[in-house]
Amino acid sequence: MDEKIAQITEWIQKSDNIVFFGGAGVSTESGIPDFRSDHGIYQKQYMCNGRNVSPEECLSIDFARRHPDIFYDYYIHEFIHPNALPNRAHKVLAELEKIGKCKAVITQNVDSLHQMAGSKNVLELHGTTATYSCDRCHLQYTEAQVFDFLKKEQIPRCTCGGLIRPDIVFYGEALPAGVFEKAIAYVSKCDVFIVAGTSLNVYPAANLMNYYQGNKCILINLQKTPYDDMADCVLHEKCGDVLTQVFENLQKN
Repeated sequence: MDEKIAQITEWIQKSDNIVFFGGAGVSTESGIPDFRSDHGIYQKQYMCNGRNVSPEECLSIDFARRHPDIFYDYYIHEFIHPNALPNRAHKVLAELEKIGKCKAVITQNVDSLHQMAGSKNVLELHGTTATYSCDRCHLQYTEAQVFDFLKKEQIPRCTCGGLIRPDIVFYGEALPAGVFEKAIAYVSKCDVFIVAGTSLNVYPAANLMNYYQGNKCILINLQKTPYDDMADCVLHEKCGDVLTQVFENLQKN
């Protein structure tokens, strides 16, 4: 691992055009569970009208519209983590941006921890839990307004009668307009491409691997991914461990 850390440090040291692409594994050190690991939230089932419902179904837009009470119960327990704070990985990426090296952070996460850490150019492929809007008229609502409904045990409803929903990408919905195209533009032009904490099994996000044209693709994930063979450097380690060691090396040089 030491040789790989040294190689990554050298690549980052010489580059001012780095792009980071991360998934749920980036936020696990902040206490937010991932999706597909043995202890991930996709291992749980939920009851609806006497039958088990998979997390994928709970997170589908059709289900949320038909059963908003079940959806919000699931959402509050699995997606809202008010005590979560940015971890080492988030902070290192913010520092790399601050010194002009990291040009963009592309994330599948909806937790806004990259922004909390100080990253400015964050592309959220799957939306965010930080904002809410009406599913019918698209009027914006704050988290406080939504939670006020929930405290009163009411379904969050807009003045027009539509469902107020978090601005995340549900199953059955397209990615936010233009965000994937913008991500492709950054990836295709970057020098160093760091991919971390993602199983690379979710599309279209995983397709970003196919747009990188350089020879310094770094893949950091605890488990193997379908794209390990495409990367120039693979580490099956925690993202925070790797990025912290690399940044410490950069500060010494």
